[in-house]
Amino acid sequence: MKVKVEGLGFSYNGKRVLEDLDLPVCEGEFLGVVGPNGSGKTTLLKNIGGVLEPDEGMVYLDEKEIHRIPIKEIATKVAALQQETTVGFDFTVREVVEMGRFPHLDRFERHSDGDLRAVERAIEVTDLEDFTDRYVNKLSGGEKQRVFLALALAQEPDLLLLDEPTASLDINYQIKIMETVRSLQSEGLTVIAAIHDLNLAAQYTDRVALLNNGKVEVIGKPRKVLTKENIARVFGVEVEVENSEVKGCIHVFPRTGSLNSGR
Repeated sequence: MKVKVEGLGFSYNGKRVLEDLDLPVCEGEFLGVVGPNGSGKTTLLKNIGGVLEPDEGMVYLDEKEIHRIPIKEIATKVAALQQETTVGFDFTVREVVEMGRFPHLDRFERHSDGDLRAVERAIEVTDLEDFTDRYVNKLSGGEKQRVFLALALAQEPDLLLLDEPTASLDINYQIKIMETVRSLQSEGLTVIAAIHDLNLAAQYTDRVALLNNGKVEVIGKPRKVLTKENIARVFGVEVEVENSEVKGCIHVFPRTGSLNSGR
């Protein structure tokens, strides 16, 4: 799915969060969105997904104005993984993943063979085969995150929105989730992810959009965006950026005593 954001403005209770924001996303691209807390990353994703309605500007999905697309159609084409995911009742992993098929079903309609195949594939690609009968509320944080990623993938979306998908996870779960998303993106899925870890953004995304005060400060290839000058200006911290042993990748690390008191 192709995404275009033009002149987007949004406020919470009179406080401006996004201001005249433009963002083009190509079909099949993995775009990372980075920036300080409060820069508008989550709000941007919610506007793109149709959860919030902008004050100004427009979001286009495949060149269609989002407010002209039926809600049910958006639900079948756009899936989202939020920062905090919880289940209010004791559902098994399989039952939660099956919820991803709800947008494709009419009221009281049972799962078809195609629905069940989509669920099985989502379970397989997230490596949850051994967890299907376990209750989600009994799982670790990383395991739960994989379950909700599987739920999103079971929708078979054209666009996947991820809000800090690896926050507070151990490194093994961070890698599993990012590798899973990257493999699906290589099959044609468009991915937009708000990412806290600059090194994960550098390693896995095609391009990075650096947000600052509700605007896109700069957008481009990770090594062009995640420079020490850009990071110092936006995050207020002095860093070094070096070539990584990972081919074509960079590594960002802070200098000792690097906080910039002038920010």
